[in-house]
Amino acid sequence: MDGSWANAAAGTGAGDLHLDLDLSGPGGLRARLVRALRDAVRSGRLAPGTRLPSSRTLAADLALARNTVAEAYAELVAEGWLTALRGSGTRVAPRPAAAPRTTGVRRTVPPLRPPVAPTYDLRPGTADVSAFPRTEWLAAARRALAAAPNEALGYGDGQGRPELRAALAGYLARARGVRTDPARIVVSAGFTQGLAVLGRVLHARGAREVGVEAYGLEFHRDALERTGLRTHPLPVDDRGADVAELEGPGRKGVGAVLLSPAHQFPTGGVLHPDRRTAVVDWATRTGGLVVEDDYDGEFRYDRQPVGALQGLAPEHVVYCGTSSKALAPGLRLSWMVLPEHLVPDVVVLRRTGEWTTGQLEQLTLAEFIDCGAYDRHVRAMRLRYRRRRDQLVAALAAHAPHIAVTGIAAGLHAVLALPPGTEAATLRAAAWRGLALEGLGRFRHPQAPSGIPGDGLIVAYGTPADHAFSGELEALLSVLPPAPDDAVSMAE
Repeated sequence: MDGSWANAAAGTGAGDLHLDLDLSGPGGLRARLVRALRDAVRSGRLAPGTRLPSSRTLAADLALARNTVAEAYAELVAEGWLTALRGSGTRVAPRPAAAPRTTGVRRTVPPLRPPVAPTYDLRPGTADVSAFPRTEWLAAARRALAAAPNEALGYGDGQGRPELRAALAGYLARARGVRTDPARIVVSAGFTQGLAVLGRVLHARGAREVGVEAYGLEFHRDALERTGLRTHPLPVDDRGADVAELEGPGRKGVGAVLLSPAHQFPTGGVLHPDRRTAVVDWATRTGGLVVEDDYDGEFRYDRQPVGALQGLAPEHVVYCGTSSKALAPGLRLSWMVLPEHLVPDVVVLRRTGEWTTGQLEQLTLAEFIDCGAYDRHVRAMRLRYRRRRDQLVAALAAHAPHIAVTGIAAGLHAVLALPPGTEAATLRAAAWRGLALEGLGRFRHPQAPSGIPGDGLIVAYGTPADHAFSGELEALLSVLPPAPDDAVSMAE
């Protein structure tokens, strides 16, 4: 290969594809080939959807090693310039539509950033709101409003409507094994609001540090830190959070720990029974508090859901639940089941007027639970989400068997384990494909060590509507990195 320009031709099923590639410039052969192919796509000489020659054919035409071509293809797949699926070969990836021209100058360079509004969205955090039971909710709202006493239209008492607290006490005991009565339940406008209230109460009682899972939601940590508490990351592995860290060196100021024991977010594991026992023992011995985030506890697909940790020690665990995953986050309804000694402090703080929750929405949810509609909706959504997870697992087995689905079969998201070092490139490829995704690194505590659980994607199969899921899944498959030991066959 002593010339700066090289020609290649290959049969594509629709005639011959001729490539004029400039292989001059600095770098090795692979880097020059990557640059030449990228320039061909950027300039429009290789249009979106064009099938490229196989690695064997292009290598023979350019007098290059086959691995050099395969590695160049793999790098461009990771960057989002190409796609590579088994059975369909390597093709030029779809590109975002160009903005309307406002001058007579033709734009030949793509925008430096991907489109602002993604075409596909598999980010976690939202249920399938298209499945919200509007008719049943409206009927419950009418019945609740017709039966509501006049005082229900006032400001409320800060603890929540007694009708909803009574309905929740019965439901949580039956469905999640929570030990409570209505007097120990406080209704909040979302889990984060409840967490902020707890943080203030804990700080006022002398706590200075809270243990949190090394992988979790940043705004939950922020809610605690804004109250003056420090957060200490606990390592997370396939047994859940390592709660032994609560009593490590320098941990004397830890007054509480925030856990998602039934389904750790985002890694997808469940807290091992030994660690459940250990954290309850820690709280009992030290007077500490366990805050249990049961954000999707009703959705387990391979067995009965694990019961709430609160049932082991009601006076040392705050159970937190929400309607955001079972119904919709727009309702802004969540609940805390408190140890008896915490109820007065929490209610007094909420009565300041800063933490109010809509009265009519509470009455509607109470009626929705009491009439059985909540149970029916959860059962229907459990079947729907299980089918989607099964569809995701089957598609990966067929088209990307080297990508493992980790964590338990539960909730509204799955974790895809990626080859080491590929998470950032995969997210960039997804952005150019118009696919919104989150990687595991996005949820790592700033002080947590990297390396465990490694590179991965959080795929929220619960977010899209049913009619859109197949398109979202196809977009996901198109951006996954090839197997490290199979780059050659993926380029065929």
